[in-house]
Amino acid sequence: MRILIIHTAFIGDIVLSTPLIKKIKESYDNCSITYVTTPIGAEILKNNPNLNNIIIYDKKGEHKGLKGIWDLGKRLRYENFNIVITPHRYLRSSILSWLSRSPIRRGYDIATGSFLFTDKIHYDKSKHEVEKLLSFVNCEKTNNKRYEIELFPSDKNVEFADSIWEKNNLDNYKIISINPGSKWFTKQWPIDYFNILIKNLNKYDSIKVIVLGGKEETNLPIFNENTIDLRGKTSLLELSEILKRSDIVLTNDSSPIHIASAFKKPKIFAIFGPTVKSFGFFPWSLNCEIFETNNLKCRPCGIHGGTSCPEKHFKCMKNITPDSILRKIINYLGVDIHG
Repeated sequence: MRILIIHTAFIGDIVLSTPLIKKIKESYDNCSITYVTTPIGAEILKNNPNLNNIIIYDKKGEHKGLKGIWDLGKRLRYENFNIVITPHRYLRSSILSWLSRSPIRRGYDIATGSFLFTDKIHYDKSKHEVEKLLSFVNCEKTNNKRYEIELFPSDKNVEFADSIWEKNNLDNYKIISINPGSKWFTKQWPIDYFNILIKNLNKYDSIKVIVLGGKEETNLPIFNENTIDLRGKTSLLELSEILKRSDIVLTNDSSPIHIASAFKKPKIFAIFGPTVKSFGFFPWSLNCEIFETNNLKCRPCGIHGGTSCPEKHFKCMKNITPDSILRKIINYLGVDIHG
């Protein structure tokens, strides 16, 4: 059985699809799984033992425009896939599925170009995104099993984290990894609040703060006295190895929520402003807590957030105070100023 997954969305979406990969592997004996995704999606899926092949779909480069889609479609058709599963709900992915000429092409019923699928899967908005994805495979022996997010840092990724731990003597500290950035401004807790929280955390002798993010987050003015600033210095799997070792991961509603959910140790404190749990993208980890401002008529204001608060007050984020998060962190870790 040759099975293809087409998913070319954001990093978090790709991470959330890893339980689907495992369910496919356990549902079809001796199957071969190929995954079509973006270059950055391929980076986070590296080393996954359940994948036989990863094909990069470079929308902005090699596969740009209609010719790019057609060329990649010809390659997929040559592979003779028995089943194509397309969680991505946009037209280009639907077209790629159709171009594969697979006899079974599954996609969501609300997808643009859903008429190109042979099997339409109901997109149940009431479910977590992982549960939605798992619905692509209906198998009696696997349907009632909980599947976890899985990421696979390499030995080099582990060595990178080892060097950070050794250099900063981190085995003797409680580690709080903080992700202050977001692609969307309104999904970002105010940077002044992050700085107040970091300054207060630095008063505790047993706590060490690591600040994480991509190169695009390096312009955020983070208070870095006595903190470890790794923004723009890690690959995605190096970042995942750091989150794996952390005691707490504090993050906006962005991909580190889902990356950290791959591991049992970190307590995930997730900050939700314009977005809400009912969208289905809250942490899959059972070891998590969400900070949000309830009873705001304007919330949610959009599934992805925006560049500015439509109401101009930004209460969904500003009403979540640094003190409230600090209390939760300290209570969870059970530490005092000199302990």
